[in-house]
Amino acid sequence: MTLPDFFDSKKSSNLYGVLDKFNFLRELYQKNKFPNVLMLSGKKGSGKSTLVNHLMFYFFDKDNYNLPTNEISKKTVFYNQFTNDIFSNIIYLLGSDFKNTKIEDIRNLKKKIFKSSILNMSRYIILDDVELFNNNSLNALLKIIEEPTISNYFILINNESKPVIETIKSRCLEIKIILSEKQRLNTIKSLIKKHSVNSIIDPISTHLSPGNYLKFNYILNEKNISLDDDFLKNLGILLNLYKKEKDIIYIDMILFLTDNYFNNLKNNNSSINAKVIEHKSFVFENINKFFLYNLNQNALLNTINSKINNE
Repeated sequence: MTLPDFFDSKKSSNLYGVLDKFNFLRELYQKNKFPNVLMLSGKKGSGKSTLVNHLMFYFFDKDNYNLPTNEISKKTVFYNQFTNDIFSNIIYLLGSDFKNTKIEDIRNLKKKIFKSSILNMSRYIILDDVELFNNNSLNALLKIIEEPTISNYFILINNESKPVIETIKSRCLEIKIILSEKQRLNTIKSLIKKHSVNSIIDPISTHLSPGNYLKFNYILNEKNISLDDDFLKNLGILLNLYKKEKDIIYIDMILFLTDNYFNNLKNNNSSINAKVIEHKSFVFENINKFFLYNLNQNALLNTINSKINNE
């Protein structure tokens, strides 16, 4: 699915909510103590990717980075190279591209990482959604990390959608990105104002991370989906969108939709909490099986309908 430019963390001109982590890592860089292998862990949409990108702008385009306001300039050569993935000293690898990796792909990955860069500067290899890399890729990555490097720095972005193997985590300096409720709400408020967002999701009750709030709110607006509509109807719409576009964001939205639906049921009728919890567990289990084993969509909807409406 094509999203507006402001969803691209590389083009996010402002930094919200994680300024303390930015300043900490910036100081390490200034003291030549930046970790060779850094892992940023936290909820998807909490600002990890934006934080990394602002660090790259500060490292490679410092003169054009507005440090007092933590704002990048979009009128520089570096901005154009970085956003178009042609800056030789930054390599981006996405977990979604390494779910089904072959041996040859792993060899090419190593060649790419250790290929000499044009600029005589440090190089940063950024692995986004690192938890989605398959075991072959992670084991290959582990071997690369363990080899002595002078100019290569690895930054792993862990969105915690599934556990990362411990051998990888043990080689990293891990920093947890956890927004306080005040930081989360202030960041959402700033994003709504900056991008003139038509807000149709309650930021307080949904507990969404700022990035997911912005994306989910946009999709609900674009697809004319209301959280007040029938749960199974909305689930069917999102399943169809996923089937058509194969975008992982719809999986995240389906999980959010399900969680929101059952939380509302629980809050509105405390006398049936045990059954709500049972139904919620059943629905999540079947949705996960649907994606894991590529099951029939109509069978999934019928199974869920039978469970929540006929008991």
